[in-house]
Amino acid sequence: MINADPQELSKFSELAHRWWDPDSEFRPLHEINPLRLEWINGLAPLAGRRVVDVGCGGGILADSMARKGAQVLGIDLASKALKVAQLHAAEAGTPSIEYREVAVEALAEEKPGQFDTVTCMEMLEHVPDPFSVVRACAALVKPGGSVFFSTINRNPKSFLFAIVGAEYMLKLLPRGTHEYARFIRPSELAQWCRDAGLSLGQTRGMEYNPLTRRYSLSADVSVNYLFACTKPA
Repeated sequence: MINADPQELSKFSELAHRWWDPDSEFRPLHEINPLRLEWINGLAPLAGRRVVDVGCGGGILADSMARKGAQVLGIDLASKALKVAQLHAAEAGTPSIEYREVAVEALAEEKPGQFDTVTCMEMLEHVPDPFSVVRACAALVKPGGSVFFSTINRNPKSFLFAIVGAEYMLKLLPRGTHEYARFIRPSELAQWCRDAGLSLGQTRGMEYNPLTRRYSLSADVSVNYLFACTKPA
């Protein structure tokens, strides 16, 4: 059984044609991407590395990592989003990038320990079994390699900011993008990482200032947060 929610796949497929419009529903992804990219590249330099982006969607992060010199494979189960990613890569002439419609668990069986870096951003909160994804990401990375996750904390503040604020008040995201029950506490994700054989390194929060309409990385992990992990050599 594939670890995916058909409703979630349908939701992102319906919006697929808007992935690369920076003024669309995906504007937040375009705005946070430079932050994510530089954070990842600062901890695990991308040039010359083999990278897999799990849950790549329309390819915003995958494309930017390829432009940093990585050899990137983007995987997702949303067919329309992948087609958009492939089309954008062809139109933009993005080097060293490939996209596949494959579950991360299946890829982990096919290519265990074959990637220097694994990224899984804004995806864990959309699948029925997030631990299965974490375990597969750990299986894909080489010993000594890096795994990066980003997701949303589960607490009253995150409900207020990520759902009420972002979806209903500020309209940064379409209504129904997130389901509160699927949010993941840092303690839960840390335990899954340890259980999958990963060592947790750096943790960062991501904050949004509605006045300046800018995102920044911080020490506050109460809403959006990122994990950098390594697989012991």
